[in-house]
Amino acid sequence: MAEVEQLHPPPSNYKYSVWKHFGFYKKAGNLDKTHAICKICRATIKYTGSTTNLTTHLKRRHGVNLETPASSSSHSDSAEPATASGTLDIQPYSVTENEGFQYLLHVLELRYHIPDRKLFTEKQIPILYDKVQLEIAESLSSAQRVAITTRVFNEAHMGSNLAVLLQDVCREWNISDKKTALVTDNAKNMILAGVGAEMDPHVRCIAHTLNLASQKSLKVDRVSELLAKVRKVVTFFHRSPKATEVLRETQAQLQLPNHKLIHDVSTRWNSSFDMLECFWEQQPAVLNTLLSKKIKRREGMASMTEEDMTLIQEVIKLMSPLKVATTLLSEEKNPTISMISPIPAKLQKHFQPDESDLPVISQMKEQFREDFDGRYTYLQDLLHYSSALDPRFKDLAFLDDSDTKDMIFMKLTTEVVKMDEMAGDRNTLNESQAAETGGDRSPHKEEETDDVPPKKKTALDQMFGDFQTARPQMTKSTRERAKEEMLKYRERDSLGLSGDVLQWWKKQMDLPLLSALAKSYLSIPATSVPSERVFSTAGDIVTA
Repeated sequence: MAEVEQLHPPPSNYKYSVWKHFGFYKKAGNLDKTHAICKICRATIKYTGSTTNLTTHLKRRHGVNLETPASSSSHSDSAEPATASGTLDIQPYSVTENEGFQYLLHVLELRYHIPDRKLFTEKQIPILYDKVQLEIAESLSSAQRVAITTRVFNEAHMGSNLAVLLQDVCREWNISDKKTALVTDNAKNMILAGVGAEMDPHVRCIAHTLNLASQKSLKVDRVSELLAKVRKVVTFFHRSPKATEVLRETQAQLQLPNHKLIHDVSTRWNSSFDMLECFWEQQPAVLNTLLSKKIKRREGMASMTEEDMTLIQEVIKLMSPLKVATTLLSEEKNPTISMISPIPAKLQKHFQPDESDLPVISQMKEQFREDFDGRYTYLQDLLHYSSALDPRFKDLAFLDDSDTKDMIFMKLTTEVVKMDEMAGDRNTLNESQAAETGGDRSPHKEEETDDVPPKKKTALDQMFGDFQTARPQMTKSTRERAKEEMLKYRERDSLGLSGDVLQWWKKQMDLPLLSALAKSYLSIPATSVPSERVFSTAGDIVTA
């Protein structure tokens, strides 16, 4: 009689009840999980991680019906949590009509009915959109201020059309009374749109402003010629597999990083900077490769001179702070308007003329200053106030005049008082309206209080009550409270540069007046990149 192979129980993390009826054989000392063995009939069932085949076998062969888990019609015994396919990639609705997709699901679960694309386009997605829109609208309703940028627009991008769009967005999201701020690039149509939509303040994106000034700087004739030379060399390597191969060999010999040469994009100054920086890093390997007999140099490609290499180094040195500023704005989670004043202050010092500069560098500095200086004079007070209310920059170290700093905080104190008075007027109006409509008065409660007997005096009150004289309670004015809060704020340690500004203000429970003003200013972003978003003081972001 043949010996029956021993059946081993499944691993302990296989929790589904189907495993009461199945086990595994061992192969080379380990469980062979490619096939599950039925304990009832010893049938071998292919197992791929899904228990559908196993439950189907029990139902059809043995009449055993198991309850399917509510989370899925096909149970997985993997120790890792299941991942929704939507989190892996974004497919069009039409994927449900693809032959391959339908075949895949048919193999995985024969009984599963694939939904029609109209279920998503006409029902599920609209329902989801309405739900999210309602949540966002509720969040925005409590915001003190909202700042918006622009969105995808299919009509002609005329200022008047954009102005109408912005007004429609404010009405759609019910934010017209939220002191709506606008952040856009420097294009003329955007400036006209801000004026037409009557949005104040209208902040010009600092990232776009830096890009414009940097491009002007790089358009100095000698620098343009240099960029054209480097661009030709980079293009040659990009189009020649042989040259690229020899470059990699040379990089290895010279122990240089195996970096591919970068080609710039005409509309992005930082890509030109990256191209020069990478070329400078790889110039020993590039020059050696170009001299190699293994490759045939393309005609018309000018040789790089010693003067060219010196200029590349000087341009990189000059433009590096701009690169840092651009990187900072792109990496900052919430780049608020408070960052705008410190950035130009740092750059203006860096771009001041210097006798030791090469003539070309002097021209670059001049071009940058001519384009950049004066871009934000129309918003100078707003920008200074915002920086003063940012606990990272509240020392206003970028300003040299101490009297100017004191004046900024004095004006902020006055603004705190005005804001509190306006809030008081609104509360009085609301109370008046409530009184006219009956409010929520409770006459029954008033009547009950009249019948409450007086509190009995203690022995201490009876003996020494006449020794105590009640002092009148002094109520401080809003201006006095505002001054006290401002003094506390200025005396506190600055927040670290990597700190979360809005979270910092949420914790300052003893600065309620100043905190409300700070949120109003710091809700405005410094840049519209990435665009298509709405910022509120609560940190909410909404696609407009």
